[in-house]
Amino acid sequence: MNDSGLTTDAYFETRFTPDPRREAAWRRIVPYLERWVPSNAAVLDVGAGYCSFINAVLGSRRVAVDLHADSQRFAGDGVEFVVGSATDLSMFKEGEFDVVFASNLLEHLDRFEIAQALNEFRRVLRPGGRLILVQPNYRLCAGRYFDDFTHVTPLSDVSLADFVAVGGFEIERVESRFLPFSLKSQMGRFSPMIPMYLRLPWRPFAGQMLLVAVKGR
Repeated sequence: MNDSGLTTDAYFETRFTPDPRREAAWRRIVPYLERWVPSNAAVLDVGAGYCSFINAVLGSRRVAVDLHADSQRFAGDGVEFVVGSATDLSMFKEGEFDVVFASNLLEHLDRFEIAQALNEFRRVLRPGGRLILVQPNYRLCAGRYFDDFTHVTPLSDVSLADFVAVGGFEIERVESRFLPFSLKSQMGRFSPMIPMYLRLPWRPFAGQMLLVAVKGR
């Protein structure tokens, strides 16, 4: 993370702080997401940040991309790390990955950049490959959405699904209420309860959404 117009170093100096609670939370979130990730998949995590997802997910190949070179120190054993932007994945070939994942990324881009990123995600996915997005849902957290000064584009479960569909994907699943707005808050403290939380039919305190889409053949 992230692709904002601010200097990357300045952003990370003020906002990029490791937190063991976040890592504990993601270790429990990833098994829920792995239903859409084949165990032998080549997986690309774009805007990987702390590499929390890519370190925990199973796959035959795991690659993390982030603008911030220092993110490499968070990449676990067996994870390839590449410095790069969501809007330019030219270092990868067409159809190189089975799954592209991004968490809390697209809200940092403007609409033109989001379109570019979706085009790149689609290009590097094989036919039938999946795009998995975890994003703040503006409809649920409008009052806090712009407390992060690097948030640029408000996205809801409806607008994100429309944007992704226009980008050439078939929507497979949308969960408008997926996780709390910040993993450093409720879920960070109560990470052992995450599997139970994700089984709930209606999730209290949710501020983030989940979208899964498929690249058509």
